[in-house]
Amino acid sequence: MLPIGALGAEKGRNSDVPIESPPTLKSGLHQGDIMRKLLVAATILAVFTAGSAFAKTVRIGVTPGPHAQIMEKVKEVAGKNGLELDIQEFSDYVIPNMALADGALEANSFQHKPYLDNQVADRGFDIVSVAETVNFPMGLYSKKLKNISELADGATIAIPNDPTNGGRALLVLAENGIIKLDPSKGLKVSALDIVENPKNLKFVELDAAQLPRSMEDVDAAVINTNYAMEAGLNPATDPLVREGEKAPYINILVVRTADKDADWVKTLISSYHSGEVKEFIATTFKGSVIPAW
Repeated sequence: MLPIGALGAEKGRNSDVPIESPPTLKSGLHQGDIMRKLLVAATILAVFTAGSAFAKTVRIGVTPGPHAQIMEKVKEVAGKNGLELDIQEFSDYVIPNMALADGALEANSFQHKPYLDNQVADRGFDIVSVAETVNFPMGLYSKKLKNISELADGATIAIPNDPTNGGRALLVLAENGIIKLDPSKGLKVSALDIVENPKNLKFVELDAAQLPRSMEDVDAAVINTNYAMEAGLNPATDPLVREGEKAPYINILVVRTADKDADWVKTLISSYHSGEVKEFIATTFKGSVIPAW
């Protein structure tokens, strides 16, 4: 009988199946050379995939002026994080939500929460806020008046014609003692809810984007900051009166409800809420636009 150790050797000698030798490196390559080549290949792959971390380019709707300017900076930061943005500008407040709900956009950034809530209630859009962005305090502007005390009896004031911003404009006037509104209406007020109008002011409702041009024809106009800046006005110094920094009117980033937890949404939010974007807002707008994070 053979010893146990010899049995394996004897089996190896007599078996029809050859015993394999350890693999050898060919072409004069050593293990270190192969590891270096694999490392280089992995690095190249990482470079190519980092620039396209997400499969699609995100189309995001904004209004002209500050929203568009800020989003250009967000695009720069997002690009470093592997997310490509396609910024599309809209000249009114209605189409961006329609385009988002219909799938023509992946996101938009132009509105505050009360406006979104009103749009969802009226039109049934399946879209949702995912982050706060900036605050644009509304102001009362005039080319004819230097001080609010000059507002004459029977003067005409232009306000936005959409219910949310129209009500917001009236609240600005009420906050500054120019009119008094029915307190039971909260944020949902209209000209019908004015309970005291000591100067017998007349109100004209116009598309928000047209309000800066209307100043030639009215005594004053309550204008959203983005449209005021687009018209060359300074929202920090030009208004006769200015809205306080109220949380309900902070602007928001909006996506379809089905996308709210998507990875690209998280990257978009973190890019917007970056220190680079906050610094850009501070240096570019000098108090006219206020970061909300």
